[in-house]
Amino acid sequence: MTRAALVFLGLIVLIIVVFVLGRGFLAGGGGPAGALTPAALEQARGQGVAPDLIYAVEVKGYSLADQSVGVVGDAGFGAFYVSESGHRVQLRIDRGTMSDDSCPGVPVTDMEPLTAPVRCERDEAGWYREGGGHHEYVAVRADHLIKLAGRVGEVDRATLKAAVAGARPVSQSDPGTPSTPATPVQRGDLPTTGDGAPIQPTGPGG
Repeated sequence: MTRAALVFLGLIVLIIVVFVLGRGFLAGGGGPAGALTPAALEQARGQGVAPDLIYAVEVKGYSLADQSVGVVGDAGFGAFYVSESGHRVQLRIDRGTMSDDSCPGVPVTDMEPLTAPVRCERDEAGWYREGGGHHEYVAVRADHLIKLAGRVGEVDRATLKAAVAGARPVSQSDPGTPSTPATPVQRGDLPTTGDGAPIQPTGPGG
């Protein structure tokens, strides 16, 4: 093989590597899977989402759509995760509770029609619910519910379950949290009387 051919082959390999790495970076958003960016976090807080209701999940094969992050109801949290094929799952966290008795009477997120029967199964992660062409997992945390829902046939039950089981609250220490205002620096060269101009020290020459 000639030198020119080797150089050409090397360039082809380099282009392929850069392309693959670039796709991986874009899919992951350059950070942990499912993590909220500072802009998305500020957007949620600015819309009135209660701080303790802001959660992040990792949905296998899906990435967070930052522009979808926002308030649900009075102070709940909502966001969509999207796959490369365009399928969506919806995360919703709001105040409430659920029991084996109440589960069948609560419509599944986005189900059609709303009068369709709801099937409920409880396991260690929460309730798996299916009805009207949609399904979801619901977990109870303190005084609120974590729901992750999608269309049947577009996202499987195992993916929803794993994501809900690993749901984590976004704490004040996470990226995007406004920093505490710095304590003003106390300057010793500002007089307490007069026009407030800095005191100029007297040099050896007066």
